[in-house]
Amino acid sequence: MQPFKLFAVLLIASLLFACKSPTQGVIADQAMVVTAHPDASAIGHDILRMGGNAYDAAIAVQFALAVAYPRAGNIGGGGFAVIRTADGQSTTLDFREKAPLAASETMYLDELGKPIEKLSTLGHYAVSVPGTVRGMWDLHQKYGSIPWPALIEPAYYLAKNGVVLTEAEAKKLNDFQEAFYSANDHAIVTLKDNGWQAGDTIVYQELAATLKRIQEQGVTDFYEGQTAQYIVEEMQRNEGIITLEDLKKYEAKWREPLTGKYKDYTVISMPPPSSGGICLLQLLQGIEAAGIVQAEHNSPAYIHMLSELERRAFADRATYLGDADFYPVPIDSLLDPEYIAENLADFDLESATPSNSIKAGEVNVVESIETTHFSIVDAKGNAIALTTTLNGNYGSKVMVKGAGFFLNNEMDDFSVKPGVPNMFGLVGAEANKIEAEKRMLSSMTPTILEKEGELFMVVGTPGGSTIITSVFQTILNVVDHGMTMQEAVNAKKVHHQWLPDRILHEPNAFSKQTKAALEAMGHTFEERTYIGKVDAILVLPDGRLEGAADPRGDDVAMGF
Repeated sequence: MQPFKLFAVLLIASLLFACKSPTQGVIADQAMVVTAHPDASAIGHDILRMGGNAYDAAIAVQFALAVAYPRAGNIGGGGFAVIRTADGQSTTLDFREKAPLAASETMYLDELGKPIEKLSTLGHYAVSVPGTVRGMWDLHQKYGSIPWPALIEPAYYLAKNGVVLTEAEAKKLNDFQEAFYSANDHAIVTLKDNGWQAGDTIVYQELAATLKRIQEQGVTDFYEGQTAQYIVEEMQRNEGIITLEDLKKYEAKWREPLTGKYKDYTVISMPPPSSGGICLLQLLQGIEAAGIVQAEHNSPAYIHMLSELERRAFADRATYLGDADFYPVPIDSLLDPEYIAENLADFDLESATPSNSIKAGEVNVVESIETTHFSIVDAKGNAIALTTTLNGNYGSKVMVKGAGFFLNNEMDDFSVKPGVPNMFGLVGAEANKIEAEKRMLSSMTPTILEKEGELFMVVGTPGGSTIITSVFQTILNVVDHGMTMQEAVNAKKVHHQWLPDRILHEPNAFSKQTKAALEAMGHTFEERTYIGKVDAILVLPDGRLEGAADPRGDDVAMGF
């Protein structure tokens, strides 16, 4: 096969076939792809231009991100996809990682029952069974229209010939040099003694060879073949617990989407083991139940309302949500209008509700994370919202010797111990305890909206616990505040997650007067450099598409 012409259609083509204004994203007539990295967007765009559908493009983008955006793009992690076909049918694909067969409820606790620091986040013991390759294979089997090898070729070519680092990617690699040294017993390609700089090129030779095997042998290589052997050998050398049996037994799952209404819109999102769909629908229904829908954007009343709704949704998340294959998640009850109204019975327009009066718990820290999301709509109207992750930046920081990719640290997304926070400050209970072959609870919230039965929005974001609230606010920004898709993505965001009991906010999210008014209500604050990196697509009234790439990252929208 001839090398795929990765850069045959780049940003210049985007400008030729689409236009952009200061208040709008990229506007295109037929198709759009929005991802976290320019190379991945160019690859997805090329697949669409050559006649591939949205699902072909998603597969090519996923593998490209594993090369160009290794802090979150992956073949060693997992994720979720929400799908809506051109004829209005919707489904979801769960390729979330699973706990190994040898996993146990107390595996991260010492003899006194206390969590052992970093054991669930750094190194081989933190790794769960990856689902990405199986997920992409199953997506292709059901919806693919271009041969599998052609969809892997762009990522293979990129790995073989090298990725040019952006300034943000160079900085991120430099930030984790010490962790790379700590987690690996061999030299890895992302280590560099004098640090990385923007414009440097990384050639991923081992990863290229892995992608070539996956290209030629399909899913079998990753879960039973040479790549599987590399993973197992990596585990055996370093006291990891993933076995060949774990890999062979892994399956992705097609699941019925969660759907609900907000005003005239139908919201289609992920069911458990994602908490995103339930929490998002609770929040949207909560706004209508509270009867406060006209508050000015990021005014004291608006931020107070969001915070009160969010603290209640996240308290429910910690108490009731987990893998529904293992635990009877009360989905219908949590989304019952009577329950949502009852949950808001103590909602006070003038004062904050102390989180410890809702449910008990203790959280002291929320760390930065990296997930990645992309949104795609093709020329026929097929759409996919896909969110994928390694959990923390570069996951467990372990790169598989001989295979050249990072493994996840998703085991930390379980409740290591009920009431004890994970790396994102989220607490959990019995529903999310560690069990063999169980999928850990996630905040990923890939979502599609319909208006009057037609495709309206494709949206999602990285951000750990802030994923849910970022998607929530982005939807409100368009539906309630009349923003363009780009304005909605750019808008400053706030976040509350029950515990810690404070409002997280971006710089300049609101005025000093607004902060003073909220403090008078009893709210406290913590500033975060950014919250979420939303990549979204909006169908405009005339049928054209607006692709909005988040300026908080290197994200790019491309359409034609």
